[in-house]
Amino acid sequence: MQAGLYVALSAQVALDRRLTAIATNIANQSTPGYRAEEVDFKALVSRTGDTPVAYVSRGTSHISQAPGATIKTDNPLDVAVQGSGWLALQTPAGTVYTRDGRMLMQANGALQSINGYPVLDAGNSPIAVDPLGGPVTIAQDGMISQNGAQIGAIGLFSLDPTAELRRFDNSSVTASKPATPILDFNNNGITQGFIEGSNVNPLIEMEKLILLSRSFEEISSSIENSENSLKDAIKILGGAA
Repeated sequence: MQAGLYVALSAQVALDRRLTAIATNIANQSTPGYRAEEVDFKALVSRTGDTPVAYVSRGTSHISQAPGATIKTDNPLDVAVQGSGWLALQTPAGTVYTRDGRMLMQANGALQSINGYPVLDAGNSPIAVDPLGGPVTIAQDGMISQNGAQIGAIGLFSLDPTAELRRFDNSSVTASKPATPILDFNNNGITQGFIEGSNVNPLIEMEKLILLSRSFEEISSSIENSENSLKDAIKILGGAA
C-alpha cells in the first residue's frame, strides 16, 4: 500500500515538471527564435523487497531542435537562420548561441543582439559595420556588404547533437561542447529581412496542458484514496488488537 502511494507521488512530481515546461513554452510562443522545452520520462525499478516496484523518474529536459516559422519583417538588420545553424553572441558568461536574428546597430557600427550582446563572426570576433556606409546587405553565407564592399560576415555555427543545451537569456542557449563554424551553405544559410519565430505550437501545448492537468487530478484522487484505505486499515487493525 505504501509502495502505491510513493508511485503516485513520483508520477505527480514528473507531471509537475512537465506542466512547468508546457507553461514556459506557452509563455514564449511569441518569442523569436525560442525553441520549446520537452521532457523525457522513464521508469525506475526499486530494488527494495521481493516485488519490484516501478516508479516514474522526474524526467530529463531537452530543447527541441525543430525550426520555427520564418516571418518577414523587411528590416535589413533582421536575419533568419536556414538549416541547423545558430548565431553566436558574446556575453559576460561566454559565447552563447541563438536563433533570434534581430540585430541592432550601435552608434559605432557594432552589431548587437536585441539584448545588447555583440554578434560574432566565424572566428568568434565581434562584428562592426560603417554607420555612415549606406545600406547593409547580408548574403546567404552571412557576408555583409555596404556599397558593394565586403566588410565582414555573420558566423553560423553547428552544435554537437550530443551536447547538453541550457537556456541563457531570451532564446539563447549555452552548449556543453564546443560549436563548429558552418562552411556548407547549400543546406544552411541566412535570409535577410526575416526572423525565425518560436517553434512552439500553442494548440498542441494547450492540448497537452489539459491532458496533464486531468492526469494530475486523477493521481491526486488516487493518493487520497490510498490514504483513506491506509487509515481504514489502521482503524480495523487497531480495533482487532
